[in-house]
Amino acid sequence: MRQRERGKGERQNGGRRFVAVLPWLLIIGGAFYDLGTPDTFTAAPLYTAAPLIAAPFSSMLYTLATGVAACAATTGLHLYSDRLQRIPAVTELLTVFTVSVLALFINQIVRRSGERLASARVVAEAAQRAVLPRPDERIDGLQVAARYEAAEQDAFIGGDLYAVQGTPYGVRLIVGDVRGKGLGAVGTVAVVLGAFREAAEQEDSLAGVADRLERALAREAGFDAFEGFTTAVLAEIPRGGGQIRLVNRGHPPPLLLAADGTLLVLDPPERALPLGMGLGTWTDRMSETPFPPGGTLLLYTDGLSEARDSHGVMYDPRRRLGGRVFSGPEELLDVVVADVRRHTGGAATDDMALLAVTRQEVRQPPRRRTMSVVP
Repeated sequence: MRQRERGKGERQNGGRRFVAVLPWLLIIGGAFYDLGTPDTFTAAPLYTAAPLIAAPFSSMLYTLATGVAACAATTGLHLYSDRLQRIPAVTELLTVFTVSVLALFINQIVRRSGERLASARVVAEAAQRAVLPRPDERIDGLQVAARYEAAEQDAFIGGDLYAVQGTPYGVRLIVGDVRGKGLGAVGTVAVVLGAFREAAEQEDSLAGVADRLERALAREAGFDAFEGFTTAVLAEIPRGGGQIRLVNRGHPPPLLLAADGTLLVLDPPERALPLGMGLGTWTDRMSETPFPPGGTLLLYTDGLSEARDSHGVMYDPRRRLGGRVFSGPEELLDVVVADVRRHTGGAATDDMALLAVTRQEVRQPPRRRTMSVVP
């Protein structure tokens, strides 16, 4: 993964260098064109293109230097050919000068837009840290890791969510996926996570937590029960860590990876409606599964299970992870993220939230070797 990122960075740097020298290549090429062709031919399009290319990618000083060089080349060549006093030559010079001035205005507009974009990115990062803070690495004796992979480049937060919290009832977790995109989805994420953090401390059962989330969504102003809903899986690991309790509301089933590589799909006892459907009271059925020492619980959104390759084949986490062992949740998520990127060729179409929790063995070795990725 690092080699691929390094190669991508080298290609980007090569592209920037080429764009930086392209205006000068156009000016030099225009000069040779004017010198090698009759007077009826002109290289004015090349001279005017030079500052326009520099404007959106370079500094104001660089754009100014390109414009001055283009005007100087036009003037010098017309003086050399003794055509400067002719009307076509004057018109050509005025055209290059006008476009060079326009390029300076374009440069300033792009610069201000870039500053606004950088400011928006800072705000987006702050929003992500506020809404989806990185959990502590250890909570009540459990190792915890989380990832949020946005499908859109430079995006930081969307409709996927996760949270983990130590409570009087044990460690409680949620991973969910809000239907829809944009600010509306982010607003619903904030509502769900706020309600979860409060309910996880107060409710004595996962069913009670789910019911509180349902009521929170119903209270949300402007929430459309039929056009917006949230799939979610709630988990509880009581103190001592020997059990996993789950309530699944229309979400992909979590995976339990044992210390020996055995993989168990934690399917719900019955299919349940997502949160916020507004179709009346739903009685949640909680399932319970042993949580063996050294095992890791993986919760994820459908950005993982529905990631497709170039042939439309979906990523299958059961097949890709079954039989493999990991030193902890961080390594597991690193492997999963890298594997999904390989599967999709870096062209993911949906956000992906991952949350992994490992119950350490009493004498767990510091690191285990992982098996090779399934082709």
